[in-house]
Amino acid sequence: MTAKVYTPTVAVTMTPTAVKHVRKQLDKKPEAKGIRLAIKKSGCSGFKYETQWVEEISTDDKVFHIDGVDLFVKEEHLPLVNGIEIDFVTEGVNSLFQFRNPNATAECGCGESFTVA
Repeated sequence: MTAKVYTPTVAVTMTPTAVKHVRKQLDKKPEAKGIRLAIKKSGCSGFKYETQWVEEISTDDKVFHIDGVDLFVKEEHLPLVNGIEIDFVTEGVNSLFQFRNPNATAECGCGESFTVA
C-alpha cells in the first residue's frame, strides 16, 4: 500500500478595488515584482499584517497570481492567511488595506492585531 501525497490548498483573494490600487502603485515602481503580505508578531492579540513591495523573490515565497498582480506570501505564513480577502478601502481622507481573515479568532480593539487558533 502506498500513501497518497496530500497537498493542502491555500486561498488568498483580492477585491477588484485592491487589485486596481496595487496595479497603480506597481506602475510607479518598475523595480517591484509584486506585493508581499507578511505577518509579524505584534500587538495584544499576537500578529499583525504588513504589506511590502517585492523587489527580490525569496526561495520560501509562494506567489498568488490575482488578476495580473503577483501577491507573495512566505510559506510559513500560509496557515495564518488561508482564506483571507484583501480589500482597499477609503474611510474619510484615509485609504488602507483591509484584511478579512475567516480564521482570525480574535482581534484587538484597535484592529492592529489578530489571533489565529
